[in-house]
Amino acid sequence: METPLTSAEPMLWSGWGDPAKAAELPAPVRGLLTELLGVRAPAAPAATFGEVRLPPVALPPPALAALAAVVGDEHVRADDDARIRHTRGKSTPDLLLMRAGDASDAPDAVVLPGSHDEVAAVLRLCAEHRVAVVPFGGGTSVVGGLVATRCGSEGGFAGVIALDSARLNRLVSVDPVSMVAELEPGLRAPQAEQLLAAHGLTLGHFPQSYEYATLGGFAAARSSGQASAGYGRFDDMVAGMTVATPRGTLEIGRAPKSAAGPDLRQVFLGSEGTFGVITSLRLRVHRAPAVRAYEGWRFESFAAGTAALRRLAQQEGPSPTVLRLSDETETMAGLAKPADLGAAGRDSGCLLVAGFEGSPADVAGRRDRAAAVLVEAGGVHLGPEPGDKWAQGRFSAPYLRDCLLAAGATVETLETAGFWSNLPRLYEAVRLALHGALTSPLVMCHISHVYATGASLYFTVVTAQTGDPLGQWAAAKRAANEAIVRAGGTISHHHGVGRDHREAYAAEIGDLGGEILRGIKERLDPAGILNPGVLIPDDSSAGHDGAGRGGWRSTGAE
Repeated sequence: METPLTSAEPMLWSGWGDPAKAAELPAPVRGLLTELLGVRAPAAPAATFGEVRLPPVALPPPALAALAAVVGDEHVRADDDARIRHTRGKSTPDLLLMRAGDASDAPDAVVLPGSHDEVAAVLRLCAEHRVAVVPFGGGTSVVGGLVATRCGSEGGFAGVIALDSARLNRLVSVDPVSMVAELEPGLRAPQAEQLLAAHGLTLGHFPQSYEYATLGGFAAARSSGQASAGYGRFDDMVAGMTVATPRGTLEIGRAPKSAAGPDLRQVFLGSEGTFGVITSLRLRVHRAPAVRAYEGWRFESFAAGTAALRRLAQQEGPSPTVLRLSDETETMAGLAKPADLGAAGRDSGCLLVAGFEGSPADVAGRRDRAAAVLVEAGGVHLGPEPGDKWAQGRFSAPYLRDCLLAAGATVETLETAGFWSNLPRLYEAVRLALHGALTSPLVMCHISHVYATGASLYFTVVTAQTGDPLGQWAAAKRAANEAIVRAGGTISHHHGVGRDHREAYAAEIGDLGGEILRGIKERLDPAGILNPGVLIPDDSSAGHDGAGRGGWRSTGAE
């Protein structure tokens, strides 16, 4: 089932998304940032594209020629444009470096295979020539997951390539009886939804990165979409996969469930391209909903709203499709207008957004069930306006971050998850750590993924940039990571490990857990070429908490 090659518009090289949507903050908002947080405009303007500093291409010409022989000359690119656009991901440190004109982590070339066999051949070739491979989907990583360490365990690599999956963009098949579709990993989420919609189907996976992230990236990082309460996490959707490794191919998943030993899908889900490259995904799909309805509820406190979410998550029967609870600070910042920021009244307290998708009868029934629980828990119904407002702007927050960075604010997100009984402790621990590491920050939080046993916490931090914004955030991130580990939370619920969480991840899984991961790595990737430096703890990492990127420099221009 062939589909024509479709190319999405490229991401803004030094920011998020569509360059046409980039904008400056209105003057009144800039004034409030100065008054409330002490934000001042950066001393130097952001670098232009032509001012970006790129290292020379290190990959030997014979290796480039060999890659071209596999995928075609036109699908091996070593030009400045391709290299810059495949440098790092979209975390705040990533963007600060790009805005400073620093592309020192750029790959030597970008390789675009068009089939599983080409991916497998590229991996064999790179293992032979000792070329590091960074699998690259939408480029939306926010945990340092797209920067390869150029020194391997047995010496340096000859170079680094970004293995771009953009040409692996087909809907291969649809099984309407089993409700499973096979799709290639390079499909961006909107492309996948468009192809499935022609069959009356949906994945129901809508993370904030939805407009640019790929299906392969969702699987490799264990993504969790904003409608996870109804559709589940992406890793729950994966019924099977095909994976290319330097040692060969794996076909995994031939039944919905199996008792035939450990589930090997779990080796690659969340592996962030360190064990192999996913070349095909067999995904559980749903019938496209006829109705989508979102509404707002107000609770007096974050604790009261959290208790209501727990009751919804633990009730018998269908739950809302979307559940999102903002704490007092996030509610104030999200609902207030610049002229009345912090005003009390109807906008005080905490906002809960509930969303319902399905048939008209199903939506009506679930709304009634949820309303009964929320009213009994002390919720005040605010009608559809807050829910519709959230739905309309659900993918716009990264653009706001770009505006704030340009204005001189450091703004970043981090997330964790824990059991319901431990969630208050985890929430306070991270907040205290961030307030202790930064000067007068604005720390906001929301719950957006709930389970019968616990939930996620997603923090957004805004503070005035210092003269060393990279060092500023590194210290704050390290403090938050240490607080998460001490308070018993997981270091990541859906962003992944990358490089930024690797040391804290080592503390979370312990020495033996690290040995297991290194053993898998050594068996599947003996030359260590796949995304070196990402995810897998070093022998010396276990027991250390932190947020390093293997040599962050606190100069503001890494």
